[in-house]
Amino acid sequence: MIEPGRAYGMLDEEGRFGVYVHWPFCAAKCPYCDFNSHVRRGIDQTPYARALSTEIAHMATLAPGRTVGSVFFGGGTPSLMAPETVATVLEAIAARWPVADDVEVTLEANPTSVEAGRFRAYRQAGVNRVSLGVQALRDDVLKFLGRLHDRAEALAALEVARSTFERVSFDMIYARPGQTEAQWREELDEACGFAGEHLSLYQLTIEPETPFAALQARGRLVVPEDDAARGLYDVTLETTAARGLPAYEISNHARPGAECRHNLVYWRGGEWAGVGPGAHGRLNLDMGRSAVSTIRSPEAWRAAVEAHGHGIEDKTPLTPAEVADEFLVMGLRLIDGVNVDRYRVLAGKPFNPNRIADLVDYGLLEELPGHRLRATPAGFAVLNAVVADLAA
Repeated sequence: MIEPGRAYGMLDEEGRFGVYVHWPFCAAKCPYCDFNSHVRRGIDQTPYARALSTEIAHMATLAPGRTVGSVFFGGGTPSLMAPETVATVLEAIAARWPVADDVEVTLEANPTSVEAGRFRAYRQAGVNRVSLGVQALRDDVLKFLGRLHDRAEALAALEVARSTFERVSFDMIYARPGQTEAQWREELDEACGFAGEHLSLYQLTIEPETPFAALQARGRLVVPEDDAARGLYDVTLETTAARGLPAYEISNHARPGAECRHNLVYWRGGEWAGVGPGAHGRLNLDMGRSAVSTIRSPEAWRAAVEAHGHGIEDKTPLTPAEVADEFLVMGLRLIDGVNVDRYRVLAGKPFNPNRIADLVDYGLLEELPGHRLRATPAGFAVLNAVVADLAA
């Protein structure tokens, strides 16, 4: 019998392993952002590249023998990294783990930091997929969002990216103050025309302790109510599907076969190492599947790596219930849903059939062949409630 919560090989259907590399530096902090990002000027990248390489070596001792299927440079603004820094990190990964022949290497970029020569250098270093933070195609909205680029720069950056990399994605933010369904449909339809293969479309949320949260508290920023936001989400699903970019995850849309493989590692409950300041990972260690996180402050993280060989701040074994809950929370974000049998093994108990029946009757969940459950479009809109009901 497989012990509940230890059937980690059953977590990710494709068995992929990823490496997330966090570059925490930005040219400016966006007013909606609560990520671990820091505005710094004149950074000497050499010691950070060395520290990232050192931490990669340590992570490989915790998770030896994995084959790297994806690498993701996130931030912050990874396109502020020198191509030499990116090359150093990728060389360090290849020196410590086998790397799949079809490895996906993604780098997030802001349009203001896109230069053709720099992008060619990233490509030569090993990056084969880029994700651009476009966020909007209207100059007034870009200014409201605190972005440093305008529409023309965004489109120019997309042109450079598409001429340099095999795979390109970009982000957009909707459910903005005063936004109508007609406005979003027009803007999104245009975005789909530029997209190529992949779009990430996020509803604007007001995170605590951000400038937008302060504006909202003073009544100076009002985002659409739930019903209006749901209408905008419906427009998102309809428009992307009509343009050949259907949703494969609650906020991500792609042509079939162009899904972000690295993010699928997260959503399918796979295993990944997180390196860099404030990075998070999930590793299957001797003590069980564990949540691993590093020190958030870039300077403190670097000092810890130089002193101890890593900047790990916390390494916590997850209980079987926590592993199963994460699998459910992440898996139900996907259009192909979750495997019921896999959940039963992880949790040590099956779903309550009465709860499944109720959620199906309410139109929030549907049962698929192969013992799978997935959220309906209506269920996506209230996914937290669906997950809470199923896991109870």
